[in-house]
Formats: sequence, C-alpha cells, structure tokens
Amino acid sequence: MKDISSAFLATEKVGKLMKKYAIPCIISLLVGALYNIVDQIFIANADYLGSYGNAANTVVFPLTVIALAVAVMIGDGCCAFVSICLGKNRPQGASKSVGNSILLIIILSMALMAIYLVFANQILAMLGGTVNAETFKNSQEYFFWISLGIPFYMFGQAMNPIIRADGSPKFAMVTTVSGAAINVVLDPIMIYGLLGCPQMGMAGAAIATVIGQIAAAAFAAWYLFHTKIIKISKSDFKPDGKIIIQTINLGICSFLSQISLVAAMAAINNMLRRYGAADAVFGQAEYAQIPMAVVGIVMKFFQIVISIVVGMAAGCIPIVGFNMGANLKQRVKKLFTILLIAEAATGALGFVIVEFFPKAIINIFGAANESAYYTEFAVKAFRTYLVFIVLACVNKAAFIFLQAMGKAGASTMLSMVREIIFGVGFAIVLPMFFGLDGVLYSMPVSDLLTAVLSLIVIVMTYKELNNKIENKPAETPSNG
Repeated sequence: MKDISSAFLATEKVGKLMKKYAIPCIISLLVGALYNIVDQIFIANADYLGSYGNAANTVVFPLTVIALAVAVMIGDGCCAFVSICLGKNRPQGASKSVGNSILLIIILSMALMAIYLVFANQILAMLGGTVNAETFKNSQEYFFWISLGIPFYMFGQAMNPIIRADGSPKFAMVTTVSGAAINVVLDPIMIYGLLGCPQMGMAGAAIATVIGQIAAAAFAAWYLFHTKIIKISKSDFKPDGKIIIQTINLGICSFLSQISLVAAMAAINNMLRRYGAADAVFGQAEYAQIPMAVVGIVMKFFQIVISIVVGMAAGCIPIVGFNMGANLKQRVKKLFTILLIAEAATGALGFVIVEFFPKAIINIFGAANESAYYTEFAVKAFRTYLVFIVLACVNKAAFIFLQAMGKAGASTMLSMVREIIFGVGFAIVLPMFFGLDGVLYSMPVSDLLTAVLSLIVIVMTYKELNNKIENKPAETPSNG
C-alpha cells in the first residue's frame, strides 16, 4: 500500500500534476534568476557604473553558477531519490537522504566560500575580468560580498527541490520569492543612494542580494522543522556513504549541466576579450568592455527562458520518480510528451522576442547611457546567439527528464557534449575563422548538433517506455 499522502502522484492526471508542480518551480527559478538579473538592470542604469558594472556582473555570474551547480546537484539528486523512495514506500530512505544532503550542502558551501575569498583575483582574471582596469575593480568589489553570501545561497537553492519533493511546491516558491523581493527593494536604495543611504555601487548590489539570500535560507531552515511527508530525525544526519553516492549520482546531471555552462562562459568571456581587442572599435580601451557586457545581457535573457524550461522539467521530477518507482511507465511517457510540447512552445516565444524585439530588451539594461556601438552589437548578438533557442529549450528538457527517470548516464552524456565539447570547443575554434562574430556563432551551432543527439535519445526513451508492461495504480493485475 502506497503512502496515502503521495499516492495521488500515481492516479491524478499527469497534465494536472505537471501544472501543480511545475508552476511553483518555474516561479521559484524565475525569481531566483532575478537575484543576478535585477542587479544587472540597476547597475546598467546607474550612469556611474554603466557597461563597466555590467561587464563586472558578467564576470562574476559564472561563479554564482558554480555555487548553484553544487546546490542543485545535492537538491535535485535528493529530490529524485526521495520521490523514488516514496514511490517504493520506503520513507526511511527518503528521510536519510534529506539529512545527509543538508549536512553535505553545509560543508561544501563553506568550502566554496573559502576558496572564493582566498583566490578571488586569480579567479576573476581567469574569467576575463582584466578586460580593463575599471571592470576589474568593479568585479573585485562585487565578488567579495557575493562570496560571503555563498553558504546562504547554496543552502536555499538545495532545499528548494527537497521541499517540493516533500509535497510543498508552493512553500518552495514562497521561500525564493521572499528573498528576491528583498533584493529588488534594497537594490535601488543601495545602488542609487536613496532614503539616506549612500551610493554603494557594486557593493550595494551585492549586499542587497546577500540579504535576500539570507532570508530565503531562513525560510528553508524553518520548513525542515515542519515537513509534511518526510520526517527527519537526528540519526538521518549521520553520514551514509551509500546514500550520499546515490544522491549525487541522481543529481550529477544537474551539476554537470550547470558547471559545464561555467566552462562555456569562461571560454566565451576570454574569447570576447581576446578577439574584441583585435576589433577596430572594441580594441579601444573605452569600448573594450562592451562585448562582454552585451553577451552578459543576452545570457540574462536566456536565463529567464531557461528558468521556465528547467522549471517545467524539474517540476516533473517528483512525478516521474514516483511513477517510475511504481512501474507506471505509460504515465511517464504521456508526461514526457506534454513536457516536450510545452518546452518547444516556450522556445518559440523566446525566438520571436529576440529576433523581432531585441532593442526593447537592450533598453531595459541601460542602452540609453551607452554608445551606438553598444546597441548595434547587442542587436546582432541577440539575433545570432539565440537563433536556435527552440532547440536549446527542448535539449534542456530532455536532459532533466532523463535524469528524473534514473537515466543518469544518457542525461550526463548529453549535458557534457553540449556544454564542454560543443560549447567550449566552438567558442574557441569558430573565432579563429570568424573573429568576434565566431563567438556569437558558437551557441547556435552547439544547439543544432546537440539536438541531433537529443532526438536519438528521445526516440530510444519512447521505445523503451512503449515496451514496458505497467501495473495499475490500484495494484490489480494488468491485462497487458
């Protein structure tokens, strides 16, 4: 007999379940993305920071993604493990996974913060922060304060999918929204010097972000004492190597998809600096930061779209995990179809925006304060870099869904090929032939080739699900 509190995952319509779990997850991820995006909007519109501050934000952004990668590896892995345990009616395994995940994220977040603080200058230089002196100074200021908030940020991000797996997707959403709302309120006060607060520049943007992250982490910590399905005891915090390895294995795709993105961003930033220096316009010191600032804005828009895409797919993880554990494979197949259609539609909407309304996006990020070179390069960057955004959305959905099914190998392979082999490889190779434009070509070429691999894996997955004989939700004998 399945736990009555989670048995609805095997009986309720999958479309309705997806809506119930995905919408809060989408909102949580969108609001989480706003931490960095809101900073960049306010920074870009502060005339004393402008594109220098924008470029600095772009330099630091991959370092927050590293923290996110570790957090979602633990959180998503635990979420999948918990869902599978509940589907198999093994609540003790679920609670043990949560306890070990909490312990792991605390240790790893403190270690990462220490690394960031000790090796800050070297790390920033590796990510292209030395494009000019003003950008590097702003990067140092912003990164110091962001580093101090890393443990709170990682804890909140890791707990979010765990809270969803416990059957509280709305609370997970509220946790993230609360922190982002604080950030939105404090950003203009600290950056522009409102309400008697001095202009704090990049430090103000970072401090506002960290305060929001502390609030979100506090909400998540409170929830651990008020769980619905999973009951955590002190013994669950005792390290269990087998459970830790299983949790990491289930979350490794989430980690690799994020960490490989960092490798791609590092390559892109350095290629922008290198080939920008050879450009007739961007080789001039006063314009050197523009390519990096612009591509940072393009990536922020892409982050918004991908937050929706990942939110829909990640919202399916508890549903998929439970139904796979209960051997209800046809429900998994139906959910997969719905998800792929929804992801493609999201990508299509993003395509329309970047191809027909790029200037509207650019204006939000302070284009009025910049030169004509800034706007011209930004329009080209949006239209070129994101031309295959539909394929990017479908690829990402396939990666995460396969992970939820327990197919970590296929999921990890696709993520690594996309971000490391294609993403980093083309970012380095194409500029050799096309100069600065080659950096912009790297993403669409990568997405197109990855789509071919994704299609093969998707077809194989459908075939596998079609060949499975499923049990009925009421546990009566199947007729075939």
